[in-house]
Amino acid sequence: MATHDKHDTHQKALSLNLDPTIFGSFAEIGAGQEVARWFLRVGAASGTVAKTISAYDKEVSDDLYGGGTRYVSKPRLKAMLDGEWKQLLAQLGPSRGANTKFFSFVDTVSARNYTGTNDCHGWVGLRFQREPGGAANNAILHINLRDTTNVHQQEAVGILGVNLIFAVHRAAGSPTEFIASAFDDLSLHRIEIDCLEMSGPAFEGWDRDEVHALLVATGYAEAVAYSADDQLVPANELLYKRALVLAPGRFDHVDQMHADLISDTLAVLPPEELKESKGGLGLFCLSIPQDPKNEEVPVKKIIHHVKELQKLGYGVMVFRAQELYSMSAYVNRYTKSRVHFAIGLTVLVRVLQDRYNDLAGTLLEGVARLFTQNVRLTVYPMLVDVTQRRATLAGLSGWTWKETDGVVTVDNLHPVGALNSLYEYLLKSELILPGKPAHSREAAQG
Repeated sequence: MATHDKHDTHQKALSLNLDPTIFGSFAEIGAGQEVARWFLRVGAASGTVAKTISAYDKEVSDDLYGGGTRYVSKPRLKAMLDGEWKQLLAQLGPSRGANTKFFSFVDTVSARNYTGTNDCHGWVGLRFQREPGGAANNAILHINLRDTTNVHQQEAVGILGVNLIFAVHRAAGSPTEFIASAFDDLSLHRIEIDCLEMSGPAFEGWDRDEVHALLVATGYAEAVAYSADDQLVPANELLYKRALVLAPGRFDHVDQMHADLISDTLAVLPPEELKESKGGLGLFCLSIPQDPKNEEVPVKKIIHHVKELQKLGYGVMVFRAQELYSMSAYVNRYTKSRVHFAIGLTVLVRVLQDRYNDLAGTLLEGVARLFTQNVRLTVYPMLVDVTQRRATLAGLSGWTWKETDGVVTVDNLHPVGALNSLYEYLLKSELILPGKPAHSREAAQG
């Protein structure tokens, strides 16, 4: 991957302050005025800061930007961007417009509250010109704050804001460079960018779906979502309080049977689960494995799979992790409803065959992490020749099965040795459930 010259936050803020052509306003709600504070404290702030405002009170914010939207939401952010940009150009355009690249930075953030009970996230936006009098460009981000204290979350927002303003002017040669610069001096343990939208001539030629996937591929998000209607949405909006059916796989080929895995599982969700949630939602799951030896991330291939899967009428989650317990841990941030994985036999075998060498408790810890998260595996049968072929390709050994009418079902599959006792326990406890045999053809997972 391409690298970029790295500067710390102080250097970035000061270099922007010393650039007489960059000038703009700041409007920040919910996590202090941490972005503006960087420019104010490094010196020469009059070279960059036209105005800074923080409309913390909801009524004040409504008066400035209009009501009818949630306080921390994309519509509120866009209203803030529109209002601040219009005012900036009206006040300073006539006197400075010929020599100034204007910008408006805005954010609306829900940082950790006093009791620690809120979803710590926010929307960040930047509207800017690349040349004086030029067209407006937009960068809009959804972020998750992962620090455990309010103070550290505020600090992370401040760093991100400076990085973003610097990146659009000094590090926007490619999506990879831009995202890396926006994440300087941060880590996935501090902040996560799980939705990024760009518009305007500054981003001409950038593919929005590929940029979205790069957030995962380059390690700045645990997962990103592509909704069924082809919108980029943050996971907290898509998954919130939903009863989920997740279908993970490689999806080297895609056909209607993949959709059947989800629809059949959604159809048998217990009524009490649906009643206690905001309804069922089915999603396909893809993984981008992190391989430090391979600098070429197959983003285009991933997006091809996303587009093919969306044609089946369901959205797609793209994860960094391949393990089901990691996927369920992620979605459990946003829903307390049971998570159902709709899988084929070979995915189940991989779950139980994995050595989980990154976990101290190896296989037992991996299985425990999965099933203690209110998870059920609905496992669909396969034709016996497909089962045999995939077992051979995957290098699996020791597993045996019996067929019924040319089909292998989950309760007729058996691992070797002591693992069979654990397997039988999971079956009898109904943590592993048999799927309908109607879709026993060459199943979607592999």
